[in-house]
Amino acid sequence: MWPHGSAAEYGPMNLSLLEILALLSAVALVVARWLPAVVRPHVTIAAGAVFLLAAIALCVTGIRWQLLPVLAGAVVAAPFAFPPLVRSRARRVRWWLALPGSLACAGLIATGPVTAWAFPVPVFPVPSGGFAVGTRVLQWTDPDRAETFTADPLDRRTVVAQLWYPAQNSPADASRAQYLGRTEDEARTVSEALARGVGLPGFLLDGIPRARTHAIPDAPVAAEGGRFPVVLFSPGSSGVRTQNTAWAEELASHGYVVAALDHPYDSAAVVLSDGRTITSATVSAGDRAEDERLAADWTAIRAADLSFALTRLAGLVADPLTGRLDTGRVAATGHSMGGAAALQAARRDHRFDAVIDLDGYPHGPLSPALEQPTLALTQAVTPGTDPRYLPRLAEVLTHGTATNYRLTIPGAAHLTFTDGPLYLPPVSSITGSLGRVESPRVVAGASLAFLDSVLRKGSGDLAGALSSYGELNVVRPGTSR
Repeated sequence: MWPHGSAAEYGPMNLSLLEILALLSAVALVVARWLPAVVRPHVTIAAGAVFLLAAIALCVTGIRWQLLPVLAGAVVAAPFAFPPLVRSRARRVRWWLALPGSLACAGLIATGPVTAWAFPVPVFPVPSGGFAVGTRVLQWTDPDRAETFTADPLDRRTVVAQLWYPAQNSPADASRAQYLGRTEDEARTVSEALARGVGLPGFLLDGIPRARTHAIPDAPVAAEGGRFPVVLFSPGSSGVRTQNTAWAEELASHGYVVAALDHPYDSAAVVLSDGRTITSATVSAGDRAEDERLAADWTAIRAADLSFALTRLAGLVADPLTGRLDTGRVAATGHSMGGAAALQAARRDHRFDAVIDLDGYPHGPLSPALEQPTLALTQAVTPGTDPRYLPRLAEVLTHGTATNYRLTIPGAAHLTFTDGPLYLPPVSSITGSLGRVESPRVVAGASLAFLDSVLRKGSGDLAGALSSYGELNVVRPGTSR
């Protein structure tokens, strides 16, 4: 049994068992007034008792904001449900006066499941590969790079990496990894920073820190499988290392080691091993030319972070993964600005053998030409929605010296390529129209098809495999298509 707040406790209604009991008992309190007199006392007493116990238990374990209108509706209904049971001469409120009150209470209570559906505790898809998944967090400081976001000349660049890797099977009752952080406190810090970054009140995303993923912290590395290819990942602007956890767990279950980075002063919040929290310091200037210059600079820093992380992974000693990483088969990947960083890292560092750009505009210089096979996964972009994106991306892909692929995912939005569909409202302009189940399946499936073909020489028909996920454009060296 997973601990309270884990994904396993939240069913199709996006409510836990305690929350469902509170909801049903609140509804019963409202309905009791309209039941025949012979059953009304029994229903009222039973509903009141269940509601009280559920409310007390929720107070102990933590009440989500979505349950507050449910509790309010029940509290408002209770004074009209109980007095007639203890005062024999108490007169019931006339039906035409009681009806508006009952409807108002029902409306309050209905707000609970609706908002829980819109802002659920994320439930992560079960990885489909043959390996269990382990995860751990590492922190490295680069002695050769100054931290340019601070004025301290002695400050060195530090990155935090979270690894997902093929692991041995763990006991069924093993504790699953917290989402967004190593602890619930860290997860709440990151969740609140993410909410602030998009201008939302922090409480709207308070379900995210309650989620558990499928990975086991510090699980033993899988005994079989030999040496595993490595996938480096950079998140979007103000994104965090865990923003693509579903994607990372799926890749790890198929025999890859995924190392996702936090970029201090760019990521929304980075909690360092000494307890310090570094929040984002990247701010738009409001001028297109200046913003593009800043984005190019930030992309270059991220690209250097990716290369530095690869160096540290290649040099692991006295580590459970020592000898199990195949750093001769490495992909640079990223979402949004992280995708741009992956492209830049591959240009500078030929240790990267492949690139995946998840809906990222290519900031920074376009030379030298890319030599690695590249997959660009994008939403449906038109000259009307962004006149610069397609020409810029086409220039990157057509000038490459390897065969490159642009795959347009029908129904995708920018956040489709993250965990966003798992916990944000299913509004097509925000998370796309693929849904909470299909979004992670499509993005991870296309990524795996590409990685298996390029890093493992697996699929003989990569174009055919990718075409099953969307509209494919194959760009061969020396051609425009």
